Amino acid sequence: MFRKLSAEAVGTFTLVFGGCGSAVLAAGFPDLGIGFLGVALAFGLTVVTMAYAVGHISGGHFNPAVSLGMAIGGRFAWSELVPYWIAQLAGGLVAAVVLYVIASGKADFTAGGFASNGYGVNSPGGYGLFACLLIEIVLTALFLIVILGTTHKNAPSGFAPLAIGLALTLIHLVSIPVTNTSVNPARSTAVAFFAETGALGQLWLFWVAPLAGAALGAVIWTGLLHRD
Repeated sequence: MFRKLSAEAVGTFTLVFGGCGSAVLAAGFPDLGIGFLGVALAFGLTVVTMAYAVGHISGGHFNPAVSLGMAIGGRFAWSELVPYWIAQLAGGLVAAVVLYVIASGKADFTAGGFASNGYGVNSPGGYGLFACLLIEIVLTALFLIVILGTTHKNAPSGFAPLAIGLALTLIHLVSIPVTNTSVNPARSTAVAFFAETGALGQLWLFWVAPLAGAALGAVIWTGLLHRD
């Protein structure tokens, strides 16, 4: 169990540090910034690389919503859910601390949003609460369908991490302007502590919506799509 939890912590650390780090350090860099596309690719690539690196140890969840969806889908033991959540949150928080220390090394640094998620004034495009709630539920549900489908025993072997990473990239391309893309409560929690925009006050949505979306995706997969 210790190896599983360590793998989840390392994987979530990499996701937060790589994905949020690309947003904080590289997205708006003068003239050569990577923009939304670069950030979306960064999140997808972290999942691909970590899923191949440690997925065989822990299953490569790196996300409390994914762990919940896998449990509902019958692919994960309910008894391991809370320990996985703790490991994921710990990995994400450590990544956010390291990222903050690095980012604050710049003379004129201000944390600002610090890659946090939000709605209303904290939404990159100014989207309201309901729109942000809906897109997070829908995209997390689709993410779980992709995960449950590509990791099924009848799916082509060896390609699941690539498909899952590409799905996360697509999710970010769609929703960065709306919520700055969560679909992952650990990612949202980690950076919210350092944001100067009141992100902590809106964090509830980025637990409720991804968890609800994961449950919905698992129910759709098991009830409508899955067949042994």
